[in-house]
Amino acid sequence: MQTRTRKVFKRIGTALLWTAVLTAFVVLLVAAVQDKNAGKCKGIVVTLTGDETSFFIEKKDIRALVTKNKELNPVGMTVKDINIGRLEEIVSRDPWVKNADIFIDNQRQLNIKVTQREPVARIFTLTGASFYLDKDGDRIPVSSRYAARVPVFTDFPTDAEKLQKEDSILARGIMDIGNYILSDPFWAAQVEQVIITPNHEFEIIPKLGDHVIAFGDGTDVEKKFSKLLAFYKEGLNKVGWNNYSRINVAYENEVVCTRRNGEELSKKLASADSARTAGAADSSSGFLIHHNEVTQAETTSMIKVPARVVTSRPAPAKPKVQKGSTASGKKEPKAVYKPVKKSVNTTKKTNRTP
Repeated sequence: MQTRTRKVFKRIGTALLWTAVLTAFVVLLVAAVQDKNAGKCKGIVVTLTGDETSFFIEKKDIRALVTKNKELNPVGMTVKDINIGRLEEIVSRDPWVKNADIFIDNQRQLNIKVTQREPVARIFTLTGASFYLDKDGDRIPVSSRYAARVPVFTDFPTDAEKLQKEDSILARGIMDIGNYILSDPFWAAQVEQVIITPNHEFEIIPKLGDHVIAFGDGTDVEKKFSKLLAFYKEGLNKVGWNNYSRINVAYENEVVCTRRNGEELSKKLASADSARTAGAADSSSGFLIHHNEVTQAETTSMIKVPARVVTSRPAPAKPKVQKGSTASGKKEPKAVYKPVKKSVNTTKKTNRTP
């Protein structure tokens, strides 16, 4: 009986001890909070997160946002009187700020953590207005002090901030193309400008090569760039980077090329182009077909498959950016690059004209 009574009293004593400890902890915590709230804010600490190579808003700009209003300036103000929610609203209104988190630490410092918006494209409209698009599709005004190193898109059809469905699809394509170019060092260095055509398609002006790349719409971005890169390696590296005025990657599983006019690139040179690539027939996964729309078609194929003639749509006239324009009234020769699987047929390959 006595043993059982002792156990009961021991349990009660343990419970009372823990209750006293918790009560003391709560009292100390409340006292600390009251002391903190009664104290005054000693300063402001700003932390920026995002792309460290291109901060378009500086720490001093964030401080200025919260200190320019004397009634809201937290420095020297009693902590309990600081309106943190109002300060977060003010900071978040800056167009370059994606998110703002504000709190007061134990040293009575006002901490402001800002996540900056990251642009993926700079856009010029038909009227000459300019703005950035970030990864979320939000507009960012152009900074007077900094310029983002992002792909440039020209001839965007509208200045309106609220886009119609067709323009929203176009903006989605711009974001996808811009994101892909920024993620790949080669294309980030190779793409100089992207033109938006009147039918909401894209034409790329490269830095290397005297040609225009017809990209089509903003779908299958990775697939089109991969196909273009393969054509660069297997085609242009063998016949020359300036032999074509237009390269179209909008078609499924093929690249359609428009050659320069007959005076500049003759039939003899066309045959020479094919001869240069013939040596790579066994190791290459693609072939070139040369087609002349002005005279009888002359086709040279590196493997025995039916030659398919593809007629690309004419590019909109843009003399200020168009490269390799031809004489008026003359149709341009074309070439088609169509990736196929390597043939296992050991029959000797021959040239034929359909």
